[in-house]
Amino acid sequence: MENKNSAKILLQLSNIKKTYKKSEEDEHLVLDGVNLTISEGEIVALLGRSGSGKSTLLRIISGLAKQTSGEAIYCDEPVNGPVNGIAMVFQTFALFPWLTVLENVELGLEAKKVPEDERRRRALAAIDLIGLDGFESAYPKELSGGMRQRVGFARALVVEPTLLLMDEAFSALDVLTAETLRTDLIDLWQEKRIPTKGILLVSHNIEEAVLLADRITILGSNPGKIIAEMSISLPQPRDREAAAFRQIVDEVYAIMTKRPRGTKMEAVPLSYRLPYAHVTQLAGLLEALEAEPYSGKADLPELADQMGFGVDQLFPLLEALDILGFTYTEKGDAELTAAGKEFVNSDILKRKIIFADHLKKHVSLADHIKRVLDERPGNKAKEDRFLTELEDYFSEEEAEKVLQVAIEWGRYAELFAYDESAGILSLENPESVENDE
Repeated sequence: MENKNSAKILLQLSNIKKTYKKSEEDEHLVLDGVNLTISEGEIVALLGRSGSGKSTLLRIISGLAKQTSGEAIYCDEPVNGPVNGIAMVFQTFALFPWLTVLENVELGLEAKKVPEDERRRRALAAIDLIGLDGFESAYPKELSGGMRQRVGFARALVVEPTLLLMDEAFSALDVLTAETLRTDLIDLWQEKRIPTKGILLVSHNIEEAVLLADRITILGSNPGKIIAEMSISLPQPRDREAAAFRQIVDEVYAIMTKRPRGTKMEAVPLSYRLPYAHVTQLAGLLEALEAEPYSGKADLPELADQMGFGVDQLFPLLEALDILGFTYTEKGDAELTAAGKEFVNSDILKRKIIFADHLKKHVSLADHIKRVLDERPGNKAKEDRFLTELEDYFSEEEAEKVLQVAIEWGRYAELFAYDESAGILSLENPESVENDE
């Protein structure tokens, strides 16, 4: 199979759809109509917010999960289970602590029943290639995080994969270690010192994607579907400070924060998947936006760099603040609204009142909980009552997460109280906020 540039297509996904059963009658749609190709000689980065199905897509490609419909073709053969020629590097190091570095690297070859002498030779070569020569007999506990991830790379490369999958492989590392590993990977790739013909990199770090990839594919959320693709023709090695590099980063941020037409609403409905954002983080981000050098409006790449945030950290906070009416995010910029500025410049008690007003106005779930408690005798209700409603829209796990977000926001606003051990919501002090008004 060849593409229009005559490079062999390693992987082709056609109209991939993935659903999970919530009940006998209901399904949760995770991926919807995903089409993707990866050709020889290219690194493709897959970006998307939490809940976009990035990891699910990787599992389908690797044969660890089965799509509900659509077709996954690897080297002209359908993917119907774990595939020879595809290997994965995980976010967590996933090493067996009771095995040495050499033994951990040999595992994949052992599973393939490679003879012992060849297994040892190939494992030692992979360890040397990845820069761990001399640590063959060390155990994982003796290694730094960066060295453990190098073992993960060696274990993936020793099976000589044609396609290498990387599931946020640098995200658990400190900044300097991650940068070193990225540079080493690009050097190995450019010098063709690894047998891999293509790489699919899942990342939550936009700069990382622009730094490494020849092409970026962006997944939208709920359900996951491709909303944009960008080719990157910058030569390697790439300079983060170059104007062309910064322009591409800005373009990706703009795409990922673009507001679909008709989505702005006064209040998000019960069916809306609330972002997982803690109130303390929301307050901290508002304060950062108000302070110098931003003074109320920030360029997102600059803000993410200053705060050390990736997509999965920054975007849920901005989404929550946008929902609550404290910020307005568009075209790669975040700007404080008048309400956001008032919140930042208020004392603790006034902040709670402002937050409560906006929570009731803009988040239907929080307002719904408050109204139910107002109407109930004793002003109490089990959380299961609300989970049952949310499971009309979400999986059981997602429903629990959404409810916990609403509960945390509601408790901060003093709209209601929550007894976790009993699973009961109540109006423990129902007039506290209203009386302050």
